[in-house]
Amino acid sequence: MSTYKEIKGFKVQTLSTDTVASAIDGGTWSSGGTANTARKELAGAGIQTAGLVFGGRQSPTAGYAQTEQYDGSSWTEVNDLNTARRGMSGIGLYNAALAASGWVTTALANNESWNGSSWTEVNDVNTARQGSASSGTQTAALIYGGYVASPPNHTAVMEQWNGTSWTETTDLNTARNSLTGSPAGTTTAALAVLGSQSGTLVSNVESWDGSSWTEVSEANTNRQDHSASGTSTANLIFSGNTGSVSALTENWNGSSWTEVADLSTARDNGSGFGASNEVALMGLGDTGSAVANTEEWTASSDFTQINLGQVYYNSGSNAFKVTEQPVPGGTWSAGGSLNDGRSSLTGIGIQTAVVAVSGQDSTTSLIASVEEYNGSVWTEVNNTPVTLKYPGAGGILTAGWVAGGLTTYNGTAFNAETFEYDGTNWTDSGNINTNRYTAYGGGPQTAAFIAGGNNTSFAAVGNTELYNGSAWSETTDLNTARNNAFGNGTQTDGIYAGGSPGNKADTELWNGTTWTEVNNLNTARHSIGVGGGTAPGSSVLVAGGTDGTNNEANVETWNGTSWTEQANLAATNSSNGLGISSAASAINFGGFAPTPSTFATVTEEWTVPEVNSTITVS
Repeated sequence: MSTYKEIKGFKVQTLSTDTVASAIDGGTWSSGGTANTARKELAGAGIQTAGLVFGGRQSPTAGYAQTEQYDGSSWTEVNDLNTARRGMSGIGLYNAALAASGWVTTALANNESWNGSSWTEVNDVNTARQGSASSGTQTAALIYGGYVASPPNHTAVMEQWNGTSWTETTDLNTARNSLTGSPAGTTTAALAVLGSQSGTLVSNVESWDGSSWTEVSEANTNRQDHSASGTSTANLIFSGNTGSVSALTENWNGSSWTEVADLSTARDNGSGFGASNEVALMGLGDTGSAVANTEEWTASSDFTQINLGQVYYNSGSNAFKVTEQPVPGGTWSAGGSLNDGRSSLTGIGIQTAVVAVSGQDSTTSLIASVEEYNGSVWTEVNNTPVTLKYPGAGGILTAGWVAGGLTTYNGTAFNAETFEYDGTNWTDSGNINTNRYTAYGGGPQTAAFIAGGNNTSFAAVGNTELYNGSAWSETTDLNTARNNAFGNGTQTDGIYAGGSPGNKADTELWNGTTWTEVNNLNTARHSIGVGGGTAPGSSVLVAGGTDGTNNEANVETWNGTSWTEQANLAATNSSNGLGISSAASAINFGGFAPTPSTFATVTEEWTVPEVNSTITVS
């Protein structure tokens, strides 16, 4: 016999803690042993259960020589440095370390080697400095960046240690001091993270591959005088100064940064180290005065993977929870810069795999340049067959399309062709029936649509066409003819919003047969970000645009019924590119930003985090 529960109910998993994305996301800081001598601006080496700290100062003392070893629970004083100093780089392990460079009354080049019991002077670094970053071991190390005695004080110089001597090698792209590296990195795989120039925080993160530095995704919070643990692909940064002392911790997984659990004590200028992003130590530092306390980071050994849409009961908080992506919780963050600043372009793809296609890079010229984005950096790839301005587009990075557009900046020549992209090459395909530009749409390469735009007489049109992968066919027109609008979606679930002449807020939905007028945009505008992606018209995002006088930073999301204002772009932006997979994930790039005469390289990424929300019953 069936029970009521079996007929009407469903099983809900009981968990003692909330679900998390990974062991790192479930990690926590806990108290460790207290050092014998409180200090700041010190250096360290080793791992959480076998560490070493040395040097530093207590204001206004110029420099300490004290060295202490950590066994995972308590600190023991051992033999001092030969040269008392602060602001040096610590490299290696608790029983095989280097203390490189530093500061007393000026920058020092001193380098000392630790054998587990005593320090020995070895060959100096070439560039005396403090506040530099490092990676490697006692016999194979890198030191880079830092503060030098001569203006402008911050340096990009990197040196490599072979166990005997230092050799200058490839500089950082961005000179800086008070940065961190990857303590467990190598001479062929390292990170340079954040820092400052003359007191101004630097946002850049760079990755070293043994021959060159490459810009990668920026951390969420700029800071200086922070600490780090781990490698170039599994790195943890924590503490620091963001304008005040910070407890923030962020994890690097090799492609992006995620905020995780904070330190218990906000501080800067401490000593952090560790072999990975799973186990780390934060030692001592400055909270307004020098402190001696230590904290230990440990990734979760017992966690349940977060799963969008999951419903569960948290027995610890006595609450039912659901994992969701509330769009109002979304934020914009800076991404890698385009190589070629441009406006009047279009985009194909999604946030982590998008193509920036053609456009205008000056007031008198168009470009055929195409760039691909992997979620952190833009790379130049094969050009479009012709220069293009304001083409329509759709699809994904490996199966995209563009159609229509102008081939001259002043609008004297039009493109009717469709060009398909396979991730490497462009191939000519069928022509659109109504020759036009600023006609936008969406959909995959084999089932796309395009609507609106300006015809060869520069008049706004409502024409809509469908593409089957080889040819375009005319179908039902828009209710309101217009150009420079936002178009996106699929051949059976599309959307068209905003546009000109004038400033329009009109929104129409496409069901594969007809256009239906629905709720307007909150902010009337045209020249809105355009591009393809995988989003249906029932879940999209519009970003930027102009009212004809001023560029917009406004962002709105569509939920199938109405538009809702969301967090603005950092840069006002029009005639920009866009890639969308849903209202929860998008990317905005290029355009006129912040003014109609500036061709932007800026990239911003829209992300809505998965969160565990308490279910309430009213």
